[in-house]
Amino acid sequence: MTELPKNYDPSSAAELYKFWLDKGYFHAEVDPSREKYSITIPPPNVTGSLHIGHALGYTIHDVLVRRKRMQGFNVLCLPGTDHAGIATQNKVEQKLAKEGLTRHDIGREKFLERVWDWKNEYGAQILNQFRTMGYSFDWDRERFTMDEGYSAAVKKAFVTLFNKGYIYRGARVINWCPRCMTAISDIEVEYKDQPSHLWHFKYPFEDGSGYVVVATTRPETMLGDTAVAVNPGDKRYEGMVGKMLRLPLVDRLIPIVADDYVDLEFGTGAVKVTPAHDPNDFEIGMRHNLEQIHVIGNDGKMTAEAGKYAGLDRDEARKQVVADIDALGLLDKIEDYSHNVGTCARCGTTIEPMLSEQWFCKMKELAGPAIEAVTSGAVKFHPDRYAKTYLEWMENVRDWCISRQLWWGHQIPVWKCEDCGKYTASEDECDSCSHCGSKNVTRETDVLDTWFSSALWPFATMGWPLSEDLLDYFYPTDVLITARDIIYLWVARMIFSSLEYRKQIPFKDVYIYATVMNEEGKRMSKSLGTGVDPLELVEKYGVDSLRFALISQAGKNQDMRFSDKRVENVRGFANKIWNASRFVIMNLEGYDGKPMDEAKLETADKWILSRLNDTVKAANKGFDNYDMDDAARAIYDFMWNEFCDWYIELAKPRLREEGEGKRNVQAVLTKVLETSMRLLHPIMPFITEEIWQAIPHEGESVMVASYPEADDSLEDKEAEAQMSVVMDLVRAVRNIRAEIGAAPSKPVPLTLICDGDKAELVKKAEVIVKSLAKVDEITFADAIAEGDKGKFMSAHFPGCDIYVPMAGLVDVEKEKERIANELKSVEKDLSKHQAKLDNEKFMSKAPEEIKQKEINIVKELTETAAKLKERLASL
Repeated sequence: MTELPKNYDPSSAAELYKFWLDKGYFHAEVDPSREKYSITIPPPNVTGSLHIGHALGYTIHDVLVRRKRMQGFNVLCLPGTDHAGIATQNKVEQKLAKEGLTRHDIGREKFLERVWDWKNEYGAQILNQFRTMGYSFDWDRERFTMDEGYSAAVKKAFVTLFNKGYIYRGARVINWCPRCMTAISDIEVEYKDQPSHLWHFKYPFEDGSGYVVVATTRPETMLGDTAVAVNPGDKRYEGMVGKMLRLPLVDRLIPIVADDYVDLEFGTGAVKVTPAHDPNDFEIGMRHNLEQIHVIGNDGKMTAEAGKYAGLDRDEARKQVVADIDALGLLDKIEDYSHNVGTCARCGTTIEPMLSEQWFCKMKELAGPAIEAVTSGAVKFHPDRYAKTYLEWMENVRDWCISRQLWWGHQIPVWKCEDCGKYTASEDECDSCSHCGSKNVTRETDVLDTWFSSALWPFATMGWPLSEDLLDYFYPTDVLITARDIIYLWVARMIFSSLEYRKQIPFKDVYIYATVMNEEGKRMSKSLGTGVDPLELVEKYGVDSLRFALISQAGKNQDMRFSDKRVENVRGFANKIWNASRFVIMNLEGYDGKPMDEAKLETADKWILSRLNDTVKAANKGFDNYDMDDAARAIYDFMWNEFCDWYIELAKPRLREEGEGKRNVQAVLTKVLETSMRLLHPIMPFITEEIWQAIPHEGESVMVASYPEADDSLEDKEAEAQMSVVMDLVRAVRNIRAEIGAAPSKPVPLTLICDGDKAELVKKAEVIVKSLAKVDEITFADAIAEGDKGKFMSAHFPGCDIYVPMAGLVDVEKEKERIANELKSVEKDLSKHQAKLDNEKFMSKAPEEIKQKEINIVKELTETAAKLKERLASL
């Protein structure tokens, strides 16, 4: 045994982590004789640094794999990072800008060299932070979505889909960032509610018979309108469908078309249709064969198609268009209007929906098997409500824009023949057209959407398509743990990719963890001043405290509210465990290490062992069902309330004895503490390792010791029932002692009027009650004379009335004076708050929450006054 330092110091974590690494505990090899458990972690961006969402998500990973490792599974938890195309390119472009350069100044090859240099210097930052958090990932198998083997997988995947006819080049409306000069995915668009206006313009009929009023939030796009659409069921426009309107400012004739997409309730029920600058308008345009006119360019400026507005920035063009419409007398009205505006998550620029030639992947054929995988139960979502989110997207999926106008990323492996105009896809460098044999071929400059490569993560990281060794044993993986905002952007794509290339599901379970909010329920954000830096919390309170604080809230609710106060509270729990462990170790002198003699166990021993067994059951159930908060709370409640606060106190008198009784209580203390450390280890790995190493144990590390399993031979409901009565009784007596101000060291006599069963239970545990409640004498009575009740302080719990005489314990006159003064103060406060409720003006104007607060205060003060009066009367 090793003596623990007096104070718990979490700074020893780095040393313990090195010990685990040196022992090779995190590494897994193929071993068909053992049952496997595998996870591939969601790869964080190489640009990333640890935030509180990471801390929650990856701590859940580590809790699961640590427990499975202890359960004897051959565990692979494979880490890595994502190249994060646009985010990483922006970082390097910002660095270049400080040198007065752009990527175009140095060219693609030199720019990519710069990006690789940046990645090698900063890309490992977040994985090093993961090590600080104690994550037991297999660092020997770390992958990167642009390493050599992974690049081979991406090429193989693309060429396979291309040759099946699933990939094509076409024009669609996509999200375009004029600052980053690329198409971006939906996940890279942040929507911000912005105050704006709804402009109502008059579009005159060609024949001069009147006009139609349309409403828009983007006046500058009207220059590209090619129709006005109305709902076919809208009575206001009967007989107008097919008529021609003269588009103001550009004098173009455009038709009125009928389309079910149009919302009768929005604006006037007539909407302008700009197929080149709105995805929904594009679909309307396709249905009605409308012209697509591109009036906003890639740089956010108006094109030549915009006529006299060409060259203006889109915001300036908006102002000019409105002014010109107004000058023509065609501005009907302007309304204040707030709406969500899409902005680039990387640079904050307003996104421009834009018709663009891009590479697309057909989704209908890929979606079918992926839908079946979830509806059949092959892939299960936890909580199961997220299966609906997944299925709704998959059942309505549109073709996927997979090209990006970036340099950093997987360059699309397609070559265009400049002679015949056809495309060739190849995993290797291509020097000739596969269609006509011409050598005049040019490589596509666009790169693939980051999500295309990320979709291959579960199997590409295990060697596909170059090696099957890991895949044959560890694939499919057991669970994917991720956030709800990328269910369709990543989860869905991994499922259909795995089914397409491997004919296997990628994982059996999908666990969607809660979103971390601050205490007020606001999104965590450093820029908004609502963020919490997990590494600062680690520095202040220790890794284990942060891990437990997060896991104890990791339920299946949508959001969790978090603050550093929770971590501070867990630090108190860590100190409690540490001090209890020091007590146990200091009292093991002479202990021979032999197991307890079950025949000589006392009631308290049987109780704590039975409760330990119940806790083991609850923890295992929680972990198995992804209810990690239930597991954490069960362990916390047992260790703090039952082991530390009760059993250790019960053990103290017996430890002062000699002989078999002392040895038995030493054995029980050791068993409970050692089992508890194994039970808690997945959540709080560092403190449990340090304590476990200091107490009697078998093996070289708690990390590879067996995880506790329920042992029904320890169950003793009779002992639990008896101790429940004892604990209720002790709590009641302690409350009475506190109320009358009895000195902690002064014993009190006790009179009990109990039901027969309760009386017997108390008699069996009389020694325990006397020890814990500081009682020197217990008298069992049938009743207390009515005239004598004022001489006692009393309490009640089911089946038992408790009486403690006040004589010798309290100065009655002083106590009466004290209570009278307290009652006077309470009644004064009560009068003040009741006056508010009696005030009609206050009740008519105060917000509901303020009124309810006053009602609650009055209720609480009324109850307090009643208790004081009752106490005064008893004296």
